Amino acid sequence: MASALSYVPETAPSDFGETTKMNLFQSINSAMDVALATDPTAVIFGEDVAFGGVFRCTVGLADKYGKDRVFNTPLCEQGIAGFGIGMAVMGATAIAEIQFADYIYPAFDQIVNEAAKYRYRSGNLFDCGRLTMRAPCGAVGHGALYHSQSPEAFFAHVPGIKVVIPRGPIQAKGLLLACIKDDNPCIFLEPKILYRAAVEHVPVGDFTLPLTSAEVVVEGKDVTMVAWGTQVQVLREVCNMAQEKLGVSCELIDLRTIMPWDSETVIKSVNKTGRLLVAHEAPLTGGFAAEIASTVQGECFLHLEAPVERVCGYDTPFPHIFEPFYMPDKWRCFEAIKKLINY
Repeated sequence: MASALSYVPETAPSDFGETTKMNLFQSINSAMDVALATDPTAVIFGEDVAFGGVFRCTVGLADKYGKDRVFNTPLCEQGIAGFGIGMAVMGATAIAEIQFADYIYPAFDQIVNEAAKYRYRSGNLFDCGRLTMRAPCGAVGHGALYHSQSPEAFFAHVPGIKVVIPRGPIQAKGLLLACIKDDNPCIFLEPKILYRAAVEHVPVGDFTLPLTSAEVVVEGKDVTMVAWGTQVQVLREVCNMAQEKLGVSCELIDLRTIMPWDSETVIKSVNKTGRLLVAHEAPLTGGFAAEIASTVQGECFLHLEAPVERVCGYDTPFPHIFEPFYMPDKWRCFEAIKKLINY
C-alpha cells in the first residue's frame, strides 16, 4: 500500500522560521523534543519508548533528557492511561504513547470515565488537561486485524477530550505541540503509513496549529470532499482525477480535529458546492462521516443537489489479504464523485 500512496509535500508558512527535511515520525520526534526542552515538567512514557519505540518516534530523547523524563512502562494500556492522568493532575505535562491504536481499548475506561470527566466532576477544582495520548492508527498494507484500526469515532462521542489526526509532517508537529500545550486531554492519532512515506521541510522550532479549525486544502466549486489523516492524500489524487476525467472541480477539506470538529467550514463549502463526499478508513456504520452527514443535511438541506456520499471501510473486522478491497481507495471515491454529479 505504501508504494500506491501518492503523497504531495506541503510548504510551511515562512513566518514559522527555519525548516529541515523530516518525515512524519521525525516531525513527531521534533515536537516532543521541543516540549521536553521548553517544559521542565514534560515527561514521555509508554511501551518501549526509552529505546525509541517501534516506529522510532522517541529515538534519542531518553539519551538527551534522561530516564526520569523518557521511560518505559509495563505492557498495560490501562496503567499507562491511569498513570498519565495522575501525572497530569499533579501538574506534569504527560505525553503517553499507546503502541498501536488498536490496543487503546483496555484504557477506554480510564480515558472516558476519568480523563474526560475529571474537570467536570470536580467543578473545575482539578483537571488532567495536560495529558496527551499518542497512538499510531490506520492501514499500513499488512497490519490485518490488530494493527490497522482507526478508532477516532469511539472517542468523538466523549465530551471532555480532543481528538486530532494529522495529514503530514508539518501538520503533525504543529498539531501535536498544540495538543501538548492544550488545557484539555487530547488523543493524537498518527497515520502509521505516513511515518516514512510523508516527507516535508518542517520548521525546526516551536510552533502550533489550531485545534479548532479545519483547513481547505484544495479549493473547488462542484463537490466538497472531507477527510482526515491518510485519506486526505487519497482525496488529493481524486481531485485531480475528477478534474481531468470529468471536468469536475472538487474542494478538499482536512478536518484535522475530529473533536471538536469545524462544522462551520464544512457547511460553508457545501452551501457553495451543493454536494458532499466524506471518506474514512474506519467502518461505515457509526463512523464520524455519519455525524458530518447528519449535520450537513440539517444545515444545508436547501442547497444540496444530491444525497451525501460516504466512502468508508466496510462493517467487517479489518482484513489482511482483502485489505485492498476494504480500503476507501481513489477508485471507490471517484465512483462516488460520478454518482454525486449524475444524481
